[in-house]
Amino acid sequence: MKNIILSFVILTMAMNCQSQKTISLFNGKDLRGWHIDVPQMDNNPDAINPFIIRNGMFVSLGTPGGHLITDAKYQDYRLEIEYRFAGKPGNCGALVHVSTPRALYDMFPKSIEVQMMHENAGDFWCIVQDITSDDMVVRRGPKEEWGIDGDKKRRIKNLTDGSEKPLGEWNSLTIECLKDKIKVWVNGDLVNYGYNATVSEGQIALQSEGAEVEFRKVDFTPITKLSDTAP
Repeated sequence: MKNIILSFVILTMAMNCQSQKTISLFNGKDLRGWHIDVPQMDNNPDAINPFIIRNGMFVSLGTPGGHLITDAKYQDYRLEIEYRFAGKPGNCGALVHVSTPRALYDMFPKSIEVQMMHENAGDFWCIVQDITSDDMVVRRGPKEEWGIDGDKKRRIKNLTDGSEKPLGEWNSLTIECLKDKIKVWVNGDLVNYGYNATVSEGQIALQSEGAEVEFRKVDFTPITKLSDTAP
């Protein structure tokens, strides 16, 4: 009996260790495991696919606008991204807890966005979902103007200035999602923390939103607790 119990404990520990294994969400060759949602590609045969693999890196060309979305849904994880603007600075974002496509402005999927826009990395944007943070009036604006769609105040500003690297250098963006909480670091600085999110699982998406962005790392790790400091 003791041997059976011991074997069960060892098997459980092995399974837990395996479940914590970090995997890359890109294989460096193609976009297997992801699908594209680019509205211009619906009816315009000349519209290009803005999501490509180049020199082993994933690249978002910036135009036309749209999203690259994982086929699978995820919850309770750490997402580690290394990115840089390949040319001019601009806009991009990593979306977590993605569900209904084109839920806002016939473009953005229902989700919570972690902003990657130059000099604004780490902002939250509520996209037909919501999240709470400390100092909400200071960081989001007057409460009566908050909202999750249209022209409501959907942005929750990040906590720091100067966390991003100079243009052309690689930035690290770490996002931890656990239950109804989301925690964000940029280059090791804690830049945002939200809780009471209205969603706790979903797909992951990356944007094409006006600027060319190179990604050399998009790693996923299951977690059971939030980190106190940057992983």
